[in-house]
Amino acid sequence: MAGKRSIDEKKLPVISCEGACIRGEIARLAAHLVAKEAPYRRSCHGEMFTAPHSAIAHWMHEAEKVVVIDGCFMKCHGRILRNLIDDEKLLQFDALSIYKKYTDLMSIDDVPEEERKTTAREVADKILDRLRQGKSGLTAGGPSVKNEEASACSPS
Repeated sequence: MAGKRSIDEKKLPVISCEGACIRGEIARLAAHLVAKEAPYRRSCHGEMFTAPHSAIAHWMHEAEKVVVIDGCFMKCHGRILRNLIDDEKLLQFDALSIYKKYTDLMSIDDVPEEERKTTAREVADKILDRLRQGKSGLTAGGPSVKNEEASACSPS
């Protein structure tokens, strides 16, 4: 039981954007890298969002903090999590505000694999540095954009 084990080990869950564009892919790769460091562990956003009585959901509710790495300014995962867990437990990061490129691209394949990995490492390192300092997320300023106002996964 991964959720119970994670609670017992006092791991902090890490979830990320899983969007179909390059921004979601970089956030996903960065989350995997962050979760390799103590005291973090990768968690399943699908289970958290859709199975409220599951062990993973219980872990995310019980965890001292929850790290979410959003892919862009839309902050989709953070907005959903704010409805599911206490706001003060959420450490939200906007990956795009860290690496600031590929805004004109949509397809994951438009960025070579090694470049995606290098960019994800840059994002993960910046997030880990902030977490070690006990600081909250790096996000683009201003309020989240409403879904009908913009789409971050559409090319400009």
